[in-house]
Amino acid sequence: MTYRNPAPTVDIIIAMIDRPHIPIVLIERRNLPHGWAIPGGFVDYGESLENAARREAKEETGLEVELISQFHFYSDPNRDRRQHTISAVFLAEAKGEPKADDDAKNLGLFHAWEMPTPLCFDHEQILRDYWRYRLYGIRPSLS
Repeated sequence: MTYRNPAPTVDIIIAMIDRPHIPIVLIERRNLPHGWAIPGGFVDYGESLENAARREAKEETGLEVELISQFHFYSDPNRDRRQHTISAVFLAEAKGEPKADDDAKNLGLFHAWEMPTPLCFDHEQILRDYWRYRLYGIRPSLS
């Protein structure tokens, strides 16, 4: 019998704590699917989720991040049309000048009132959950 398992991924919501109103970093993807996304990517074999989050943040934004907490897991089988993935979303903080690199063709700093479009994958839902948490202290439910 052949087993097919979802691929583990990480997404990192990076708050720029040295900027007014503490914006977050989003990248514009170089590869399909095109659009804006939370920095992140696939976990390498033998790599912890935390190390994958730090690596992906560095590769895509050039930032050394401090992981603050694990925010939530997102596992809808349709969240990524390329394959079934499960994402561990981390909250992180950084200072400095982010720059688009690796899979990112562009990068921007955004607040809740100015999200870019289109957003890839299920990142609209993730960011809606994040801003609800950030502004009102309400974490996403498990439903």
